[in-house]
Amino acid sequence: MNQKIGIAVIHGAGIQKEDFAEILITRLKEQIIEKAKKDKYDLSIDDFAFIPIYWATVFNDREKELWEALNKGGQLDFSTLRKFIIEFLGDAIAYQPTSDQFQNYERVHEVYFHALKRLNEQVGDQAPLVVVGHSLGTVITSNFFYDLQKEKDQLPYVRNWLRDATPLMKGETLSAFISLGSPLALWSLRYADFNRPIQVPAKPFQRHFPDAKGGWWNIFDKDDVLGYPLKTLNKAYEQAVVEDLEFNTGNLLTSWTPLSHFQYVKDDNTISFIVDRLLKLHRSIQ
Repeated sequence: MNQKIGIAVIHGAGIQKEDFAEILITRLKEQIIEKAKKDKYDLSIDDFAFIPIYWATVFNDREKELWEALNKGGQLDFSTLRKFIIEFLGDAIAYQPTSDQFQNYERVHEVYFHALKRLNEQVGDQAPLVVVGHSLGTVITSNFFYDLQKEKDQLPYVRNWLRDATPLMKGETLSAFISLGSPLALWSLRYADFNRPIQVPAKPFQRHFPDAKGGWWNIFDKDDVLGYPLKTLNKAYEQAVVEDLEFNTGNLLTSWTPLSHFQYVKDDNTISFIVDRLLKLHRSIQ
């Protein structure tokens, strides 16, 4: 029986629907089967299990309430743009950690942890974990695994989560991270030294699968004002990220504009690249 792989898909900022990952997951499954047949590589689509990390539930209702409260005194000008800013920029502001624990930062990470728990039930305790993240979801992923990978001064609530957790739930089997339209470079401004990126693959993963083909790949569009390269940040990120890949995402109306930020999951090159990485990982762990 083939070793299964778990794939977590995490969305970015803004009001999101619960089925946000369906288009991406459907296309990935179709392309996995198609490419495997073309390469005459024997596998079952059941070797891959997908889980969406739907963290928007933490903020959606409060952002709607805020919008309603702000309009009680009369409709504001540029209402569509203002609503977008509240839903998009509001997520980034609200997510920031505070000195008081179990606020939004921790609540978002709790959603992440419970999603990995559900994924674990499908693929097993030591299955390789791949994360595909978009926009703010890449920042959340970086923070989440950074907190898990801490060897000292681990946060109390994280220690509590991990007490009876499996290797997958602990992040020990993180094998690949594919970041799409990541604004993580902007987060570097929050720190004097932004030189401790997460380790992908995670250190313990190599003990279980020494020949695994994993790593961190960062995909961005040069027209996407929220997506940036990461290898050029500093030496630490140069080593942590395997490759920055510049893809032209979107259609004739969006590919040359900042709206390209929302087109990665529909982009053929992006889908093809993710499928290639999944199949290479699959071959390397059997």
